[in-house]
Parts: sequence; structure tokens; C-alpha cells
Amino acid sequence: MNITRALRHRNYRLFFGGQLISLIGTFLTNTATPLLAYLLTKDEHQKAWLLGVVGFAGQVPLFFLAPWAGVWVDRINRQKLLVITQTLSMLQSLALAVLALLHIITIPEVIVLAACQGIINSIDMPGRQAFVIEMVTDREDLPNAIALNSTMVHGARLIGPALAGLLFASVGPGWCFLLDGLSYIAVILALMAMKITPRPPKPPRSVLAELREGIGYVWNFVPMRALLMLMATISLTALPAMMALMPIFGMAFGGNDKRGAVVYGILGAASACGALTGALLLAARKSVVGLGRMIAIASAVYPLAAIAFALCHHLWLALLILPFAGWAMLTNFAGANTILQTLAPDDKRGRVMSLYSMAFVGATPFGLLLAGAVARHFTLTTGDKVAGAAHTIILFSCVTLIAAVIYAFALPGLRKIVRPIYIQRGILPAVAVGLQETSTAESTMEPS
Repeated sequence: MNITRALRHRNYRLFFGGQLISLIGTFLTNTATPLLAYLLTKDEHQKAWLLGVVGFAGQVPLFFLAPWAGVWVDRINRQKLLVITQTLSMLQSLALAVLALLHIITIPEVIVLAACQGIINSIDMPGRQAFVIEMVTDREDLPNAIALNSTMVHGARLIGPALAGLLFASVGPGWCFLLDGLSYIAVILALMAMKITPRPPKPPRSVLAELREGIGYVWNFVPMRALLMLMATISLTALPAMMALMPIFGMAFGGNDKRGAVVYGILGAASACGALTGALLLAARKSVVGLGRMIAIASAVYPLAAIAFALCHHLWLALLILPFAGWAMLTNFAGANTILQTLAPDDKRGRVMSLYSMAFVGATPFGLLLAGAVARHFTLTTGDKVAGAAHTIILFSCVTLIAAVIYAFALPGLRKIVRPIYIQRGILPAVAVGLQETSTAESTMEPS
């Protein structure tokens, strides 16, 4: 099986190369920002809370703006839209770099600039996801392109956090932000070099009417609704608890600020190893058959791995556990992305993917804020910020585990609805073959 078959499309090759460079820079900023917020906060009891606030500010715009952005993504030229959003992201990173390099940056400025990036992302994320179908014109290559996107993201995530930790410890956060800003040049040039066939114009309609139509379509289609609710639950509980509180564990394992920054980057790279493995496995899949079952398994593995991480007291053990969490996280969200993209009609894809962004990223800021508040409560109760963070992760992971069990029980009914749609639309011819082969195999196991 050719796991890079989507790269035969010229536009997608350009996007893949430019985005890979840009994403390494993005992870420099994503790693350096919470570390900077952690060090700028002098009150030890407020560190967990402010980590949650910074994360909340950076992602809450997606919750409110992504559904509206999805309407515009379905209306306008997505290529031009992405050039604009990537340019604005570059300016945001360069603003962070200037303030950090001049040593005048403060917590309020970190929060405001994080919010600005969140506003940009609320348009950029559904735009990028919906743009894949325009770069990859062969529907059979679409699942592979989505999986390669995840491979690209987590390949960058493997390099970015570790590099950010080293740069943060050696030359400071300003250089992380500066390199991130410059990395956007690659993806902007790649987007401008693409040759995209314009989509036919849509008749003008009310934005509110189109928004209601998109939400109604997803809500009334039970498999999409169930999948988005599961992703939203994970994004509200175990995932943000791990994201917001990871710097606390990095500093604890490292022993001091400089070594802690390096360890924090290494922890991120360990999780990325598992995520990259998951992305490669998804890219190698022949069809979407069985992907729902993989999501059910992964949605249970993630909280179990998070609980194990919270309970461990040795760095080497944490580094063994985190790849399982990374694999599960990637399998959940990239798997859901693949199913939604292949089920969504072309004229509603932007709105469907905006609701996916809302469930995946938009719910996370509320989880980050809640995780910070709960961790602060446990820290004040126990007198130990590491114990407070651990208790929070365990509590949130238990909620995620309950949602995973509910989804697993609902899966057989969801599968009956989805399979005929795949066969009817011919999105993946291998689906029909896979079903036939499965039926044949099952018949051979029947007692004679």
C-alpha cells in the first residue's frame, strides 16, 4: 500500500512541503508560550490557573467564530483566504518575538496575542481542512491526504517541542517566536504557487440560514453528531488537562527552570512519537472500514494513558507512557476528520469541518480554564502543585473514559447507518470490497 499516494497531486505536494516547515515553527511557539507564561507568573499557587487562562484565550475564539467561519469558507476562494490567514499568523508571531526579545513582554500581552491567534485560527482551521478536497481531486486519495496531514503535523510536533525546549533554555523564548514567524513564508509561497480550479459560485443566501442549515445537517445525521460529541468531550476533559498542566510536570521532572524547559519539550516529543506512529498507520489503511472501532479503542486508551502518566514519578516511565497517549489522541481526531470529510457533501464541507474545529479545538479552552481552576483548588488543598495537577488529570480522564464506553456501545448502530452511504457514494470503492471480504471470512468461520 502506497502511504504517500496523495503526493502525486502537485498542489498537495506544495502544501505539504510549505506546511511542514511552518508547522515546526508553530510548535516552537505553542511550546514556548506556556513556558513563558509559567515563568512570568511569580505566585506559585497561580501558575496552574494562568496556564489555563493563556490556553483559554488562545482557543476560545474557535468556539464562537468557527461555525460562522465555516459559512464563509463554503462561499469564498479558500486559496486566497488561507494566504490572508497565514500572513496574519506570521505577523502575530513576529509581534510576540519583538516583545520577548526586548524583554518587555508581560502576561496580559501573552494573553492578548494568544487571543489574536485564536481569532485567526477560527477561520484558518476550517479553511485548511476544507481546502484539501481542492488540492486532491481524486476522491480515493482524500483519506490518504488527511492521514498525511496528520503525519505532517505530528512529524513537526516531534521536532518542534524538543527544539523549543532547547532554544528556550539557551537563548530565550523570543527566538522561538521569531523562527515561527519566518517559517510562515514557506506556506504562503506554496499557496501562491498552486493552480486551483475555481469552484462554481454559490447563489447568495443569508449567512444565518446557511449556518442553521449546516448545524441542522450535522445534528440530524446521527453518526456525525455522535462523533462530534465524543470529540468535544475529549477536548473538554482529559486532553486540556494534559495540555494545560504539562509544564508543571516538565519543571518537576527537570528540577529547575532551564532543565524543566528542556524536559517539557522532550515530553512533548515523546507524545509526538506516538502520534506520528498513529498517523502513519492511518495513512497505510486501505479504506475507512474499521476506523470507527479504532476511534472507540483510542478514546479509551487516551484517558487510561493520561491517568498512568499522572501517577508516575519517574521521567523514564513518563516517556514510555506518553507515546500511547499521543497515538490515541491522533487516532481519535484524525480518524474523526477522515470520517467527516468523506461523509460531508461538497457544498457543506466547510460548515461540517468548522463544527469539527469547534468540537476539537473550540471546546478545549473551556477545558483548559476548568483544568487550571481545578488544579489550583487541589494545589491549595494538598499544598503541592504537582499533586494538584495529577489529581486534576485523573478526574478529567475518568469523565473521558465514560464517554468512550458510551460511544463503544453505540458504534454498531452507527456503523449500520454509515456503511451504505459509503457504498452508494463510491467515495472509497475499497469499502464494498472490504465488506465482501469480511462477509466471506465470517462465513468460513461458521460451524458446518
